[in-house]
Amino acid sequence: MKQEMIKRTKQFAIDVWRLCSKLPHSREYNSYVNQLIRSSSSVAANYRAVGRAKSKADFINKLKIVEEEGDESQFFLEVIDEINTNQELSSEITRLIKEADEIVAIIVSSIKTARSS
Repeated sequence: MKQEMIKRTKQFAIDVWRLCSKLPHSREYNSYVNQLIRSSSSVAANYRAVGRAKSKADFINKLKIVEEEGDESQFFLEVIDEINTNQELSSEITRLIKEADEIVAIIVSSIKTARSS
């Protein structure tokens, strides 16, 4: 397990939290924001848990959870991007969508490698 990926997923969760703190506080936004904070922090927490896998199957299963949570994070970022009216946040949302996509791609590659070894 790579330490830089642990740092990267943790930074992703922190950056998402910071973005969410700048979004409007309304019942509608809060539903998306709460889910996005949960899924982005789950990316980091579950990636960290990969290092404690008890077997190859457990290792792959934990990576699959990271993949799913990363994809979910990307989905909610895309939804927020479409409903966002604050243009000052647009570039940060776009950056985080790209980061979620890159994290998912890395995890998918790791799953493929683990399965073939």
